[in-house]
Amino acid sequence: MQIQRRLKNTNAPQLLSAAILIILVLLYAPVLLYWWDGWLHKNISTEHEYFSHGIIGLPFATYLGWTNRKKWRRLPDRHHALGAIFLIVGSLFYLSGVSDWVNLSLPALLTGLCLWFKGIPGFQLQAFPLLLVFLATPTTVPYLIAPYTLPLQSFIAGTVAFILSQFGMAVTVDGVNLYVGGKIVEVAPYCAGLKMMFTSLYVGLILLYWTGALSSRRKIVWFLSLSVVMSIAANIIRNTLLTFFHGTGQERAFEWLHAGWGGDLYSTMMLLSLVPILNWIDKYFSEVPEIQPNSEN
Repeated sequence: MQIQRRLKNTNAPQLLSAAILIILVLLYAPVLLYWWDGWLHKNISTEHEYFSHGIIGLPFATYLGWTNRKKWRRLPDRHHALGAIFLIVGSLFYLSGVSDWVNLSLPALLTGLCLWFKGIPGFQLQAFPLLLVFLATPTTVPYLIAPYTLPLQSFIAGTVAFILSQFGMAVTVDGVNLYVGGKIVEVAPYCAGLKMMFTSLYVGLILLYWTGALSSRRKIVWFLSLSVVMSIAANIIRNTLLTFFHGTGQERAFEWLHAGWGGDLYSTMMLLSLVPILNWIDKYFSEVPEIQPNSEN
C-alpha cells in the first residue's frame, strides 16, 4: 500500500526522468568504468590517455548538473527539433560499435535530452557541464594532431640542448633527437606536451568557471594563454630532466619521472601553479577599469 501511494504521489515527469537516468547508467556504466580504469592504471590507449583530465571533469560535471536541478525543474517544458537530431545521432553512434563513436554518443545523447525536454534554455543551463563531458570524451584527436607537432618537438629538443649545455654537458641535436652521454633521447610526438596542454586548458576552464571569471573575455584569453605557456615551459623542464637522467645513466630516476608516479606528481604541481596565476589575473583586471567608449558626438 505504501508503494502504491508513493507511485500515486510521484508525477509522470519524475518517473520519466528516473527511467532515463537508469537507462543511461545501464548503457554507459561499462564505458565510464573502462575510461576510469584506463586513466588510473594507464592501461588505456595512448590517445585516450590524453583525456585523463576526465577524472576531475566528469565528477565536477555531474556535480554541476545536480546543483542545477532546481533551476531545471523551473524551466517550462519545450521541445526543440535539434534535440531529436542529437538523440538519433547519439543512438546511431552507440549502436555502431565503433569505439570513438560509442564514446561520442554520451555527450550527443545528453545534449539531445537537454534540448528535447527544455529546449534552448535547458541546453544553456547545462552548457558548461556538457562541455566538460565532451572535452573529457576519449577520441583519436591526439592521433590526428600528432603529425603536426614536429615544430614543437624541434623547439623543445633545441631548448633542452641549450639548457643542458649551460651546465657543461655535451649535447648534440638532430631534429627531434638528443644525443648525450652516448645515448639517444627522442622528443616524440607524445612527449611534446600535448597531454599537459590539454589538461592545463581543461583545468583552466574549470577554475575560470569556479571563480566566475568566465564572464570576462580578457581574463579568459590571458589565463588560457598563460596556461599554454606554462604547460610548454613545464614540459621543457621535464624533458630536460629526463634527458639528463638518461644521459647520466640514472635510469631509475628516468623511469620514475617518465612513466612512474613522479610524472603524475610533476603534472599535479604544475596544475596547482595555475591557481595563483588566476588569482593574479583576477586581481589585476579587477583593478584595471574597462575602457568605456566615447559618448561624445
